[in-house]
Amino acid sequence: MSAEQFFDTNVILYLLSGDRARADRAEAILAQGGTISVQVLNEFAAVASRKLKMTYTEIGDVLATVRAVCRVVPVTQEMHDRALGLADRYRFAFHDAVIVAASLLAGCTVLVTEDMQDGQKIEGQLTIRNPFLP
Repeated sequence: MSAEQFFDTNVILYLLSGDRARADRAEAILAQGGTISVQVLNEFAAVASRKLKMTYTEIGDVLATVRAVCRVVPVTQEMHDRALGLADRYRFAFHDAVIVAASLLAGCTVLVTEDMQDGQKIEGQLTIRNPFLP
């Protein structure tokens, strides 16, 4: 398991995509292992329930598989406070800033997401990578 990469919610959601290429890419990346936060679990559950009309049993089954290959870190007050500074400094949406803060606090060096600028360096530690770019 690679604790060096942190997965944003969108990567996990692509496991369920009708776009086979993206679903396969998400599966391959997640199989390498990495880190997620409880925020990612919560966002996945909310989107899967509301938009994909999945049952909570189905959601739990998908997330159990994800948790088997990923370390899960809690959302903390320290994370929240760090996110406030990151949102201000980098002009991130707050929920994105919490993901970045979680990545940094977990000691990750790569944040895998399609929601931010590919290649962007954060605080000299974290690099944003979009795995779905050609």
